[in-house]
Amino acid sequence: MAFAAKNDIKPLEKKLYLSSPTMHGEELRYMTEAFETNWMSTVGENINTVERLAAEKVGVRHAVALSCGTAALHLAMKLVGVRQGERVFCSDMTFDATVNPVVYEGGVPVFIDTERDTWNMDPEALEKAFELYPEVKTVVVAHLYGVPGKIDEIRAVCARHGAKIIEDAAESFGATYKGKQTGSFGTVGCISFNGNKIITGSAGGMLLTDSEEEANKVRKWSTQARERAPWYQHEELGYNYRMSNVIAGVVRGQLPHLEEHIAAKRAIYERYAEGFRGLPLTMNPYDTENSVPNFWLSCALMDEDAMCKQVRGETDVCYIKEAGKSCPTEILETLAAYNAEGRPIWKPMHMQPIYRMNGFVTREGSGRARTNAYIAGEGVDVGMDIFSRGLCLPSDNKMTPAEQDTVIELVRRCFA
Repeated sequence: MAFAAKNDIKPLEKKLYLSSPTMHGEELRYMTEAFETNWMSTVGENINTVERLAAEKVGVRHAVALSCGTAALHLAMKLVGVRQGERVFCSDMTFDATVNPVVYEGGVPVFIDTERDTWNMDPEALEKAFELYPEVKTVVVAHLYGVPGKIDEIRAVCARHGAKIIEDAAESFGATYKGKQTGSFGTVGCISFNGNKIITGSAGGMLLTDSEEEANKVRKWSTQARERAPWYQHEELGYNYRMSNVIAGVVRGQLPHLEEHIAAKRAIYERYAEGFRGLPLTMNPYDTENSVPNFWLSCALMDEDAMCKQVRGETDVCYIKEAGKSCPTEILETLAAYNAEGRPIWKPMHMQPIYRMNGFVTREGSGRARTNAYIAGEGVDVGMDIFSRGLCLPSDNKMTPAEQDTVIELVRRCFA
């Protein structure tokens, strides 16, 4: 891999995004069909088709097309019966859309620490959580950055305690665990077609279930819970959550390209892994024997002894540069200066101001973040440590090898 001379890197001519939509042309055809046939609302052939294709791909009997992944998660909470004041175990290191729907229904999230092998919910911490809160009957599991978690171990823990699983596969559509698609392991599954996901509709999501009764409930709830009457009759609370036929046209055009997108994302991940050889950092891990990620985002974790001093507050951060060392902030600032977009790792939920007083369980037992201003490795939990030392790299599947070489060289120079 050949790089430019020491001071010869120029900013990229066009911005290199973290993960932007990759369009193919079929999307416009199906959107145009919706326009020309005047099916512009929440019914139409595009919706029917994407529901069928998504269900077939994931391996479930029913898929319900909704306005976004968060809507799917919200209606999943209703399906499993989350009630006011009820505790719900949730993945800790995730986007807050995984967790907020618990609160929509009046539930109280309790966060389960992360394990290092896949950066997902720790089954040992989950078992410990049931010892502390034996009454819990719902567990919300996310697959981070497209990497499947230890789902068999998590399911075994939940089965022992009679708990249902809501599977947040928003980031992992197309990823498999032991040959089975994520989104098919829980009582209910959810996926997202947000603009940065591996398959996009610009918006949109799906609720996945094997129950026809549950699918029909969700379709009813998502269209304002209208009853079968010749007038607008309402006997329960409803929502305006149905996917539009126009958005479904975009998704319909995208779905045939899922494996192509995954292959491109995997190539990016592997090129980073090769390009970073010899540096004190590793790529986000996965179970090579049992899982095949969709490689949605390529991430890196710095070795503890290669971290310069970095302190984060609520909304700002500072670091002190040290020879031969770096930190996520320095790397992200360097990439931005050359017109490339990276991001910090998801800040764990138990560290968020809105949820800082909620329960948080590690494999050692109950615990909380000691402070939000912290230094990597100094007495922190797993999620906090990964947040401190990790970062998301540009992972756009339209990125050229030359552009990725530039990113790799910029990262390498941060450790010079």
